[in-house]
Amino acid sequence: METKANNDFFDVDALIDERFGKEGTPSRIEAEEKAYAFYTGQIIEDARKKAGISQAELASRIGSNRSYISRVESGQTEPKVSTFYRIMNALGCNIEYTMSL
Repeated sequence: METKANNDFFDVDALIDERFGKEGTPSRIEAEEKAYAFYTGQIIEDARKKAGISQAELASRIGSNRSYISRVESGQTEPKVSTFYRIMNALGCNIEYTMSL
């Protein structure tokens, strides 16, 4: 079987700079914040689905409402750290962190 070499390499950092601005610029910071909110929402949604509970049930467990959970999972709202811990605890998840040296 013959394989064809792909010579279409590109600089990912340059592409990100072009689309979202240079690192440290307001547009780049805003894009990174949106990406973190989306990622956080995906983590919560995945954990909720693995736990087999509805958004309404999760909301009830943390003293919130279903629309809040929906906004968090879609990345429209980013929960405070304390709320993130309450959500993850309600889902039976453990949170670990390590420091990189």
